[in-house]
Amino acid sequence: MKVVLPGGTGHLGRVLSRRLAARGDEVVVLTRRDVPPEPGVRHVRWDGRAAGPWTAEIDGGDVVLNLAGRSVHCRYTRANLREMWNSRIDSARVVGGAIERAARPPRVWLQMSTATIYAHRFDAPNDEATGVLGGGEPGAPAYWAYSVDLARAWEREQEVANTPHTRKVALRTAMVMSPEPGGAFAMLLRLTRLGLGGPVAGGAQYLSWIHEDDLVRAIDFLIAREDLSGPVNLAAPEPLPYRDFLRSLREAAGVRFGLPATRWMAEIGAFVLRSDTELLLKSRRVVPGRLRDAGFAFDHPEWAGAAEDLLRGPLRTVS
Repeated sequence: MKVVLPGGTGHLGRVLSRRLAARGDEVVVLTRRDVPPEPGVRHVRWDGRAAGPWTAEIDGGDVVLNLAGRSVHCRYTRANLREMWNSRIDSARVVGGAIERAARPPRVWLQMSTATIYAHRFDAPNDEATGVLGGGEPGAPAYWAYSVDLARAWEREQEVANTPHTRKVALRTAMVMSPEPGGAFAMLLRLTRLGLGGPVAGGAQYLSWIHEDDLVRAIDFLIAREDLSGPVNLAAPEPLPYRDFLRSLREAAGVRFGLPATRWMAEIGAFVLRSDTELLLKSRRVVPGRLRDAGFAFDHPEWAGAAEDLLRGPLRTVS
């Protein structure tokens, strides 16, 4: 099948495009910059804001998987927040417009979203049916609501697009754990091996995650299942408190000690890493309700086994 990946040059896009190309799919990545060639992947220029010659790739394609959007792994300055907003909303809108105008529209549009849309909570997990959307909940800094507002607006652009012949799925994605360099797992593993993989601010906040293999399999599952549309949580069924997540990672990596960090220490660390503490401190307790109800079986449902599997990948030699 032909798969078009707007914004497919980031970490997740590279993982998916390689997997898709390796099995023989026609893969077209829409990119705003020149990138090195990849086997089996064709790169086409776009600006993520306006229609252009790139729309011909969507017309006649089978699947659109829109990954476009500035990475959230940055300082939440006004400029970065504005770019995060514009890159997501503009790209979703222009992709929707291209599908609306296509003579042969794709059969499914998978739109990247985020598990951050759910509330900061410890009491119960969030699935698609009973989950609580975030924004203004007790104990959460006021500025965290921006991320929730962005997620809602991102999904709304897909919802309002007039694409009657194209099924739409919003991928509420948890933190993707991949053995490839450059992702969240690489950063957490490096901190762990430096002795810094201890609980942050007590470590009671939940971390939702998904193994790279299950992410790819879940996307294939959603492409095939014509009865599934709307928001779908892409998360392993066993989210766990940050302290337990890091304990399992230390055990898998053979690291005996992880220095705990207070909230103010986390602020310093986030500043050094040019990131934001929301990524560490928000409790994301998200479970895959719709995937499980539809019969999807995870290869890596529990973190301890997933961490051991990931450490057998390319990052096993990283120190």
